[in-house]
Amino acid sequence: MTVKFGLLGAGRIGRVHAGAIDGNPRAELVAVADALPAAAEAVAAAHGARTAAIETIIADPQIDAIAICTPTDAHADLIEAGVRAGKAVFCEKPIDLSVARVKSCLDVVRAHGGRLMIGFNRRFDPDFAAARQVVAQGRIGEVQMVTIVSRDPGPPPVDYIRRSGGIFRDMTIHDFDMARWLLGEEVETVMARASVLVDPAIGAAGDFDSVNVVLCTASGRQAVITNCRRAAYGYDQRVEILGTLGAVAAMNHHEANIELADASGYHRPPLLDFFMNRYTAAYAAEIAAFVTAVAEGGPMPTTGEDGLAALALADAALGSATEGRVVKVAEILA
Repeated sequence: MTVKFGLLGAGRIGRVHAGAIDGNPRAELVAVADALPAAAEAVAAAHGARTAAIETIIADPQIDAIAICTPTDAHADLIEAGVRAGKAVFCEKPIDLSVARVKSCLDVVRAHGGRLMIGFNRRFDPDFAAARQVVAQGRIGEVQMVTIVSRDPGPPPVDYIRRSGGIFRDMTIHDFDMARWLLGEEVETVMARASVLVDPAIGAAGDFDSVNVVLCTASGRQAVITNCRRAAYGYDQRVEILGTLGAVAAMNHHEANIELADASGYHRPPLLDFFMNRYTAAYAAEIAAFVTAVAEGGPMPTTGEDGLAALALADAALGSATEGRVVKVAEILA
């Protein structure tokens, strides 16, 4: 089966997913929609697709799946429209910025027997996936602690900050999903601290740019997440899992995997400096996993419930940072 896609949103992430769809031998990009006709036309022309309105794509019986890459405030409505039309749905995170709205959206998905996958691409990074496989094989024993470092080379525009939902819902949400995936247990409590250390304009916009979060499960397993909107040395993405028998780590990606030694010391090429080149393989792998699930009828590897859980952790972290207390996740999901 060739899975025929409609792409909703032809911006930066939409272009990434269009390339991943076009590069998959079991998928075909059929139609592209965007609020900016020129953007839709450019992506469609690059991948042999046509342009169409969102409503036309969703109603088209020849289209099997939609990939939602629009601004966040449209995600839940489009998920609901897609599942009502019988489409398999791939949606970029988050489903919505409101836990209540996510819950109501997932009710619609369940009521219609919908197939929904949320785009937590880091699970599909080859290095992170290999580290988790080591854990699954029992090679480091029982997981005790997870450490996640995620720092951007520089902050996004303040305009983006204002509509992003804040650092916990926009940036740390990836790490919340990774923490759940690597801990192997649901998080019970969240403690977070947050500051503005990069750009005062981010604080003026009501957000933070430097945060640390401690997650704890009922059994006492812990995950520590450190985020910053600025790392002068590049895109810093590292994970370490400590177990009872050892540890496994996934390290940073450099422009080349070499090390030069000369009279002045040891030197390595710089880190990759953008999420789209650091996670190119991950984006392709997550679309491949979605295509396989649709074509073969298997389970979605990242679900709407995963999206809800990560958003609840983000809200708990924000509550902890602003109220100065430990927040129970159950408070957020009540």
